[in-house]
Amino acid sequence: MSGAAELIVLPQLGFAAAWRNTARSLLARQVSPDRAEWQSAGAAPGLPFFGPSAADDDAAAAAIRMPRLLIGLIEDALCADVPDRFALPYRLVWRAQTERGLVSDESDTDMARLRVLSKLVRRDSHKMKAFVRFREISGAASRRAFTAWFEPDHFIVEATAPFFARRFGDMDWRIDTPRGCAACHDGELSFAGGTARPEELADTTDDLWRTYYTNVFNPARLKVKAMQAEMPKKYWKNLPEASLIPQLIAGAEQQVIAMRDAAATQPAPRSLRMQPYQRSPLEPAVLPGGRQQLDAAIAGCMRCPLHCHATQAVCGEGPDQAPILVVGEQPGDQEDLAGRPFVGPAGRELDAAFAAAGVDRAAVYLTNAVKHFKYTVRGKRRIHERPGTSEIVACKWWLEQEAALVRPRIIVALGATASLAVTGNGKAVTARQGQIEPSLFGPPVIVTGHPAAILRVPDPAHAERLRHELADALRTASRTA
Repeated sequence: MSGAAELIVLPQLGFAAAWRNTARSLLARQVSPDRAEWQSAGAAPGLPFFGPSAADDDAAAAAIRMPRLLIGLIEDALCADVPDRFALPYRLVWRAQTERGLVSDESDTDMARLRVLSKLVRRDSHKMKAFVRFREISGAASRRAFTAWFEPDHFIVEATAPFFARRFGDMDWRIDTPRGCAACHDGELSFAGGTARPEELADTTDDLWRTYYTNVFNPARLKVKAMQAEMPKKYWKNLPEASLIPQLIAGAEQQVIAMRDAAATQPAPRSLRMQPYQRSPLEPAVLPGGRQQLDAAIAGCMRCPLHCHATQAVCGEGPDQAPILVVGEQPGDQEDLAGRPFVGPAGRELDAAFAAAGVDRAAVYLTNAVKHFKYTVRGKRRIHERPGTSEIVACKWWLEQEAALVRPRIIVALGATASLAVTGNGKAVTARQGQIEPSLFGPPVIVTGHPAAILRVPDPAHAERLRHELADALRTASRTA
């Protein structure tokens, strides 16, 4: 269609709703974008507002189809302080009626321009939410009242004000800007035209802002350009804490040096490695109450999280003075329920090895490197789970107490966990089979496999070899003791 251009003048306040109604009317009458001349009442003082009739709006409402993403981008772009803030959105609405895939076309110049405007407006709205500083003024007796001044780059006051209404619904407030003013009284929003910057208002909370900013300022992470990108200098004059920024930047280097000098020094790496094996000065070498006090202390042990899930701690079993100390890994399912070591299937293999070696179990002190059962639940079963190093280290003190009480002449370490707890080395147990090594507790150690390994071997010949190795280690221990 051809003809003279239509002049549309939109108001400063309510321009978004006015633009929507006008765009519907123009589309209903098939007015092309090149025949629509858009102006704002602020740009053309004295011009009346030309809006569509209700009949036009109703007739066009059902005919307009737009992607949801395009609607959101247009709502943003209408707030931009650019000459084509009204014309560009209408041109895209016009094109969207016939051009499928317009919104997803990355090469389209109109869509690219719309995305840029949307990004500028959203950033400006974000800055308003971040940098508005309210100052208290006298208000009604039942509600506190506050005022603020802000200088946005775009016409964002109407779009951003609902955020403040939701967040500060329990107070009355007013935000003045050169591009429009927003006020909220008794929960009701209202808007007015822009105003000049008011006289500076003093507020006791300004000092709170300065105190807060001083304490959160981290000189070690200072990046001036990045800070100014997020907090441009144009906002500083309205922020009470901004007066501190120059002096904080100037003193940042010296503050970092002072922080570094005051930092705690770290122990040497070798010292850190040895700490798990060092006795706390608060822990005596031997509990003064003997066996009874030791068992009671183990029963109440909470040195690692395993006590939270196990039924009970399983203490050692045997005479107070025993020539042989046998150390296993940890209680199994049956030991956890019975409260005694080596009473399950692995215990029966150990009993068979004692018999083969000619060693009386009643004359041996039996214990475990870890006193609580560690397991994983599968269905109704509790499946053994190997203890971690931290749990072995946590229980090592109990093992040291037992060794000091029993005073054995030799220790038998069954498996990798026991070997780690007794010698500090839990590796290559098979290669160390039957060897006598020094221990962390004084008496020598014979390293051998755990009887539970016999139960896991499918080859009968291999299992029989492991039984002979276990019996030989016990036989050697008996001769040495």
